[in-house]
Amino acid sequence: MWGRTLSASRGNRRFTERRRSRRRRVLIVSGSLFLLSLAAAVYMLNQNFARIARVQVYGSDQSLAAIARQAMEGTYFGIIPRDSTLFYPGDRIRSMITAAYPDIAAVSLFHDGPTQLSIRVSNRIPIARWCGAPPPNGFTASSTLADAANCGFFDASGVLYATTTSDEPINTFRVYGSDTSTAGASALGTTLPDARRFPAAFDFARQLGSFGSPVTIVVFRNGEADDYLASGTRVTYVLDDEQNAFAALASARANFDLTNGSVEYVDLRFDGKVYVKPKNATVP
Repeated sequence: MWGRTLSASRGNRRFTERRRSRRRRVLIVSGSLFLLSLAAAVYMLNQNFARIARVQVYGSDQSLAAIARQAMEGTYFGIIPRDSTLFYPGDRIRSMITAAYPDIAAVSLFHDGPTQLSIRVSNRIPIARWCGAPPPNGFTASSTLADAANCGFFDASGVLYATTTSDEPINTFRVYGSDTSTAGASALGTTLPDARRFPAAFDFARQLGSFGSPVTIVVFRNGEADDYLASGTRVTYVLDDEQNAFAALASARANFDLTNGSVEYVDLRFDGKVYVKPKNATVP
């Protein structure tokens, strides 16, 4: 009885050892195959047919190709080339191009064949000029607008991106913000305050032109806006309430003339009411 138990125990140990040995062999073989596959993949990725040999730029400055080339220099982890057609650094290329050319809004990257990377860019469209903080005493009929060098151009997202551009802005009026003095090259790349309110506010400014005198200056200040007309009149209203403000102004237009400079200001900040101050008149 004892002999059979001892024999069975030895048999179990031999079976366990054989199973462990088999597992070790499987692990060694699997590991070797993995390393060989990895080495083969790295070798293939370093071959010319798997690397970007040409950068094509569509409809823009060809110097963007050099920036893309610079972004693809070097390797990942010292083994995979950055110019790999599969693993090229797209985000890095985009960020380097937009940093070098702030007037570019978006960069599209795509393949024209396995070894050619193509670039297509979308330029920003200037919406208006941003000139920072307005004069401390406001604007008068004799006020001169800020020099162009002190203003910047911003796009539909409110991003200030250039101090000069060959394109004319959509809106001819200049924009100021009393809560910041941001202007010029020092603020390029920033999003302007009140940017989300620009579309409605600028629509309102263009609508004011239907009264016979276009808006030349728009000032954003503490939730309100001042629109200065070419005639010298200032129109003040509460931001985000453009529709009601214009309706109130239109309903009272027979009582004043905004084209001849006879009105100093029109106040539309109170629901359904229009307060008008004629030039040289005293406020009661």
